[in-house]
Amino acid sequence: MNALDLVRLSPLMERTGGNPKVIVGLVDGSIGRNHPDLTGALIREVPGKVSGACTTPNSAACLHGTFVAGILFAKRGSAAPAICPDCTLLACPIFAETPPENAQMPSATPQDLAKAILACIEAGAHILNLSLALAQSFAKEERALEEALDHAARLGVIIVAAAGNQGTLGSTVITRHHWVLPVVACDAQGRPMRESNLGNSMGRRGLRAPGDGITSLGAEGKPITLGGTSVAAPFVTGAIALIWSEFPTATAAEVKAAVTQSVAERRNAVTPPLLNAWAAYGLMNTEARRYVS
Repeated sequence: MNALDLVRLSPLMERTGGNPKVIVGLVDGSIGRNHPDLTGALIREVPGKVSGACTTPNSAACLHGTFVAGILFAKRGSAAPAICPDCTLLACPIFAETPPENAQMPSATPQDLAKAILACIEAGAHILNLSLALAQSFAKEERALEEALDHAARLGVIIVAAAGNQGTLGSTVITRHHWVLPVVACDAQGRPMRESNLGNSMGRRGLRAPGDGITSLGAEGKPITLGGTSVAAPFVTGAIALIWSEFPTATAAEVKAAVTQSVAERRNAVTPPLLNAWAAYGLMNTEARRYVS
């Protein structure tokens, strides 16, 4: 089954391409902004140590950032899913552009990630996509990250995070945070992928989304196909962006609740239910008509 159809994004995408007032922060690698399928995207950049535009197109950071950006912001009709091309992309690159040596998901220190989250919030982001893993850290650094996540919760900035690809049971300082929406990768039939991390925090608050053989934009022009939880996370981020575009005065808690509570499956101990974007839209449309401007 088509990945967009699996999580019922197609009918929502037929209704809207998003709203420029909905700002999605992409904490990732640099983006190939000259890619023809991104030339029309509304892109802002958070100033930092790493350039928002790729300087080394074959680097792992550029490949990853461009791929995830394509899932969300590519032109409709491109090889990428192109979920919310009319929303605003807030690029916040934190991965250095070094030649690819392996296929592991990019990682960041808790301290760098905390700074990036706070910078995106200050720049006006409504949603943050964290398709990354945490490098080894110390307790002090993790406390700084927890405080940044707490700040996002207080201000109503929704955070969607990849569950990780180690195939383990457990959680990190990100995925166990009460405000974070962790995303587990699934195959074309909706079954959790073996390499996707699972855990109680994922089962209670998270969602499954497509992460097997997803095609999106390559930094050097040609489409590429990748998999994993970093690929699955933007499907949830994009669904949230489209729903918030349709209900612009809804609160973050209301939008987040619609996405997580509209699923048909029951939640079990470690495996979250499958995203159903159209049901989430229907829940908002039925129970929150007063939020339509």
